[in-house]
Parts: sequence; C-alpha cells; structure tokens
Amino acid sequence: MSQQLIFATNNDHKVEEIQAAIGSQLQVISLRQAGIDIDIPEPHDTLEANASEKSGVIHRLTGKSCFSEDTGLEVYALNGEPGVKSARYAGEDRAFEKNTEKLLHNLEGQSDRRARFRTVISLIFDDREYLFEGICEGRILAAPTGGRGFGYDPVFSPEGEQRSFAEMSLEEKNRFSHRRKAADKLVDFLQQQAKRQQKAQQ
Repeated sequence: MSQQLIFATNNDHKVEEIQAAIGSQLQVISLRQAGIDIDIPEPHDTLEANASEKSGVIHRLTGKSCFSEDTGLEVYALNGEPGVKSARYAGEDRAFEKNTEKLLHNLEGQSDRRARFRTVISLIFDDREYLFEGICEGRILAAPTGGRGFGYDPVFSPEGEQRSFAEMSLEEKNRFSHRRKAADKLVDFLQQQAKRQQKAQQ
C-alpha cells in the first residue's frame, strides 16, 4: 500500500513522527510538498474541531484524501491548560521557550505535576471524516532537560520514565507517544480500507 496522504501541516517534526509511526505502507507528504501554501487557522476551542477545520480546508482545496492533527498538552492542576492553546500559550509567535517558561511559572509551588499529551487526528477518506485519538499520560518536570524533540518535550516525562521526551530518540519516544497512538489507529483503519477494496476488486 503505497498510497500518498496529504498531512495538513508544515511542521517537519510532526511529519517525521507520523511517518515513523506509519512506516512504509503510506507516504506522508506535507502541505509544502503537495504545493499548498496556506496558513490554516485554528479558531476553535477543542482539538477535535481544529483538526476537522484543517483537514476540511485541504480536502476542499484538493479533493484528495488527507488528514490533520491537533495536539494539546493538558495539565491537571491548571484545569487542562494550555490544551488547545498549547502552541500559542505565551503569545501568537508560537515561541516554545516562552510557552515552557509560562507553563513552569504557572506550576510554581504545585505538588500535582500530572499532565497528558492528547492528539486528535481528523482523516478525510473517500469524502468521509474519521477521528482518531491518542493519549500519553505523564508529568511536568521542574526544569527543561534534553535537546531533542520540539515543543514541550524538554519538560514532559511520560509515565514509567524518568527522562523527558527531549532526552529520547524518536524510536524511544514513539513507544509512549500520543501522536504514535493516534497514528496507529489511523494506519489500522487505512489497512482495513485497503483490504475491503481488494476484496471488492476480486
């Protein structure tokens, strides 16, 4: 199955993570690789609605099967913040160092450091939408550690680990990753669709 799927993002880190999760069954291409140069707004107050917005825009533009994802870091002691505003927590410039500083500041003095990453993928396949969710439980560290990954990876440690995501290789991170869990569900669905198509053609 060497189908090409447009991923409604220009974040190369996200493309790399999803491609690593999906493997060679599908070729994931970014908006840039698909020749699409637009910035899709994320105006909604849920991850699901933002993911749907992005995949819907690309599907209307191209008419092709495509998917998008929206991911949020949800901190229990902060009532789920930064959540849907994770990328713009400290302002519209999407500066992750500032976002992390604000997060650590807001958690000062808090003994409850529990948090989770949550990813929602919106796939539009054969003109129908399907949603897939992946969750990774963990905790927020007192200070950033590690130089890998992106976003909040330096301050997030998944359950069962002492290290942050930013101290792990992509392979290690994918054992826990919220994005990987959602992508696995996406792959399972696409494999089932491929089998159905094969049967229909026999």
